[in-house]
Amino acid sequence: MAQEIFPGRYTAATDEDITVFLIGMRANRWWKLGPVLRVASAMPRMLEHLERDPDAGMLAWHQWLGRTTLLVSYWKSPEHLQRFAADRDAPHLEPWRDFMRTVAGTGDIGVWHETYQVPASGIEVVYNGMPAFGLARATRHVPVTAGLNTARQRLRAQGAG
Repeated sequence: MAQEIFPGRYTAATDEDITVFLIGMRANRWWKLGPVLRVASAMPRMLEHLERDPDAGMLAWHQWLGRTTLLVSYWKSPEHLQRFAADRDAPHLEPWRDFMRTVAGTGDIGVWHETYQVPASGIEVVYNGMPAFGLARATRHVPVTAGLNTARQRLRAQGAG
């Protein structure tokens, strides 16, 4: 499905703190296709589950694929993220346990994640000629207007002084 492109400059606006979660995997031994595909196939089920359940707290996501994959997701809070990770009824625990039993420690596949808690006052973004993307997709996608032209102005508007 084609995404609408917004000509001109846009930014994101939010009054809430955001949790940014980066996660990915690296096919260290890419020729071992079976384990690589098994591990990689777990993520689409998780994303479908999260998109069907807005109360889970994931606001938006973007993914890039390659030997090292990267998924950037935006969450309402770290508690929402942790609750999903530990939820026995969500499609995360079983694939994680399977990975730990069968792949972890072999060196075939690496997995990683990073979590950042970002205060609303510390957010500054700009998009030019892009679809609603990143933080603007997760929060409010707004045009850059007078007073929001520079990074300093956008930070000030978010309350960073």
